[in-house]
Amino acid sequence: MIDYALYFVIVFFLSILFSMGGAGAGIAVIPILSMLGIEFNLAKAVGLFVGFSTTATSTAMNIKRKVFDVKFVLPLALTLVISAPIGAQLSRFVDKGLIKLLFALFLIISASMMMFFKKKAKTDFQKPWILAILGLIIGILAGLLGVGGGNMLLPILILLGYEPKRVAVAVSFAIPLSAFTSFLSYASFVQMDWTLLSVATLAAVLGGYIGNYFMHFKLTQAQIKKIIALILYILAIKMLLSL
Repeated sequence: MIDYALYFVIVFFLSILFSMGGAGAGIAVIPILSMLGIEFNLAKAVGLFVGFSTTATSTAMNIKRKVFDVKFVLPLALTLVISAPIGAQLSRFVDKGLIKLLFALFLIISASMMMFFKKKAKTDFQKPWILAILGLIIGILAGLLGVGGGNMLLPILILLGYEPKRVAVAVSFAIPLSAFTSFLSYASFVQMDWTLLSVATLAAVLGGYIGNYFMHFKLTQAQIKKIIALILYILAIKMLLSL
């Protein structure tokens, strides 16, 4: 029970911080749980469900408000939902050391995006088939690593010329769906710790709610993102050193 209390506190405070920065905490929850002795695939499954739980509300709100373009969202959402579980299944056959190396590199890239990425298009290449191909590739990578994939999709779509607000709405709709299907894929072969899953989910939902409430409290979102980026850099370094 002491371990579960520790997991609750960690996920709770991470969720507060990450939600204040407009990001999902799953990316940090996974390596920390792994460092605390949780089996890596189980940590990924928990991280995916945490991500789904904390972002599903925004998806439901977007559906209710009808603020997304169905023609734009559909190719992305469908391919992500199909390919993410495939990536999760592939993780059974890929060396865990290699996946951890890729995850550490993903942390470094995500942290660098938070630190330095400017939301400016570099080209104007907006085709539905591009969205479908991106969804397939990102979905497989996201499923393999056990992440939602939003950190990969957002900058690529913006660089391709898509309007940032439109991209944000599309990703907020598609990523929770792919995270959930990826979680189900992991749950089919991972020995699930349902108590850990419940504790982490409760902590994430509560922390996310509090973080959203205090989003504009004292620190700006840009400052919070820099703090998050530093945490991700530290986690990446620790993962690389442990390989």
